[in-house]
Amino acid sequence: MARKVLILGETREGSLRNVSFEAIGAAKLAADGGEIVGVLIGEGIQSLGAELIQYGADRVVTVEDEKLSQYTSDGYAQAILAVIEEEKPEGIIFGHTALGKDLAPRIASKLNSGLISDVTSIEETGGNLVFTRPIYSGKAFEKKIVTDGIIFATIRPNNIDPVQKDETRTGDTSSLNVEIKDLRAIIKDVVRKATEGVDLSEAKVVISGGRGVKSEEGFEPLKELADVLGGAIGASRGACDADYCDYSLQIGQTGKVVTPDLYIACGISGAIQHLAGMSNSKVIVAINKDPEANIFKVADYGIVGDLFEIVPLLTEEFKKLKVNA
Repeated sequence: MARKVLILGETREGSLRNVSFEAIGAAKLAADGGEIVGVLIGEGIQSLGAELIQYGADRVVTVEDEKLSQYTSDGYAQAILAVIEEEKPEGIIFGHTALGKDLAPRIASKLNSGLISDVTSIEETGGNLVFTRPIYSGKAFEKKIVTDGIIFATIRPNNIDPVQKDETRTGDTSSLNVEIKDLRAIIKDVVRKATEGVDLSEAKVVISGGRGVKSEEGFEPLKELADVLGGAIGASRGACDADYCDYSLQIGQTGKVVTPDLYIACGISGAIQHLAGMSNSKVIVAINKDPEANIFKVADYGIVGDLFEIVPLLTEEFKKLKVNA
């Protein structure tokens, strides 16, 4: 059945996040030949509409206001609800990001709708759209279908392939005027603690350190390897608790959930809380002195040894491969 599906385009520092394009890919599966409408909220975002269309959106609706220059759940909720009222979609897709996890439940509550969160795959079976999501910290998966009302889901980054970009695609980008009022919170300033470079939640390669890195300086070899591979740096809860790095890098049950193509765990024992945040990575490489470390049970490849010897060797070999490529 053809459906109109809305997707929320997320921006960061004036650019669209990759999860926005993955949301379009998910919407293609959910729309079943119906219309895909991209939604952009913020200030000065009109020009980004063309990129959403190139990645598969049929048209784009923007809501611009100086009060939306920084994310607040009050402001964004007013904007997205106005678009939903105008468009009356049969489906809504957000990214399962910090923004999506905050905003989606609020919107679902206002719409008196169900919400399927943290979706990792979508398929059609027996005429039903089936959404798969992890439960019990990734130890099991459940499949859900929507039997009534709007299909509303958030998708985990790096799990659903985006549509191939087509720079020849064109479509309409229109603006909806929404009065943003009665904001209970206003963002005056944003202090960013996250490291520069690749966004951890969307990175294709993640180099992660645990207590085995021993110090803040111990992360330097990992950062060098991450730079060579074009990846991001992550950390276990233990490394963050020991003040080796900022909590913005924490991966695990109480941190970020990542699903990169390659995850290299350095000096990480593999506590179940950490595994909950990375066990669905496509390829896992573990480096640890202890051959009995739990991380080896989920690793595709294991190296028993000193990370301060092994990581620089890996870095040099990858540098050679890049030179010879």
